[in-house]
Amino acid sequence: MRKTTIGVFFGGRSVEHEISVISALQAIAAMDRYKVVPVYLSKSGEWFTGNVLLDSANYKDLDLLEKRATRVFMKPEFGSRNLYTKTLFGVRTVAELDVAFPVFHGTNGEDGSFQGLMELIGIPYVGPGVLSSALGMDKIAMKMTLRECGLPVLDWVWFTDREFSAKRDAIVENIERTIGYPAIVKPANLGSSVGISRALDRGQLVEAVAEASRYSSRILVERMVEPLREINCSVRGSADDCSASVCEEPLRSGEILSYADKYLSGSKDSKMGGKMGGKASAAPKMGGAKVSGGMSSTKRQIPADLPAGLSDEIRRLACETFRVLGCEGIARIDFILDGETVWVNEINTIPGSLSFYLWEATGVGFDKLLDDAIAGALRRQSDRGHKTVSYAANIFNLGGGTKN
Repeated sequence: MRKTTIGVFFGGRSVEHEISVISALQAIAAMDRYKVVPVYLSKSGEWFTGNVLLDSANYKDLDLLEKRATRVFMKPEFGSRNLYTKTLFGVRTVAELDVAFPVFHGTNGEDGSFQGLMELIGIPYVGPGVLSSALGMDKIAMKMTLRECGLPVLDWVWFTDREFSAKRDAIVENIERTIGYPAIVKPANLGSSVGISRALDRGQLVEAVAEASRYSSRILVERMVEPLREINCSVRGSADDCSASVCEEPLRSGEILSYADKYLSGSKDSKMGGKMGGKASAAPKMGGAKVSGGMSSTKRQIPADLPAGLSDEIRRLACETFRVLGCEGIARIDFILDGETVWVNEINTIPGSLSFYLWEATGVGFDKLLDDAIAGALRRQSDRGHKTVSYAANIFNLGGGTKN
């Protein structure tokens, strides 16, 4: 029997581009049972494949990488699962994909846009669908949905960058009245702590909004819990059948968990994982070279030092968040603790490093984690095959379809 061909898609037009590359290479290193086709989306949106993409060192010079890789494309036609490349003599098929495995982080990939393309083509894909991906990416829509379903979220104010320019004083006064200081200001549609700032007064608030506006037109302002304690938990499966990992507590260097805390804190260590309950997990290798740790290099406590009852409650809320948002695959839900009060902070529908370090600590190996996610994509595609998506009857042949 031939191996199942998995197209692993990563990179993309996102400020989290490099983190996506790291996560994808980690996943590919654990996919021994499959024929893996790496598909790298450049920062300008071009698609490439080739073995040159499998060595993390090659991403230091992106121009050279793209020259050495093979540029590819797909046809936006239902049932066309091929990757093609243009040649002097026309078009050649590079690979036929059985399953797409998106490992994008951030906009233009994790937000439902790529998932919509896969739906149009009809390729089974790992992870949540279009709506779930969009809700997970937009912090404002996510909080609205979670609150409507009874899940605990911090109070917030949201507005657009244009609204802030036109009504700055009114918006600032509303924030001070309803949220107060200290406050956290975030772009609505980014992760990895990009564009997030802490504001202690009106001047810092205005500066923080300007920083967030560099990345998104929709801005979110929340009350900041002090002392801040963050707890993360991963969930895998489907909205109908999911399970939660052990909890972790990432360790930060400042008031908030920064991009550097998440991705650079363990960069000088030869092992991935940083502080993982006293243990370090060996880095996957590609062609004899170790892949950078990415999110798994964050310094963290696994399992988090929590009372058993509180840990169980967080895991329950993680599964309920996953269910309410209709997720599938592997996600990570981040929480904020205010004493023993738990608030759902956000969901990462394609988490950094696919949260494999949390599942290893739960007793599930990386290869098993990926196997189950791929099997879930195939099962979802099979289930959808039994749903009605069009009628055989043509109303134009029945005298309808026109207005009198």
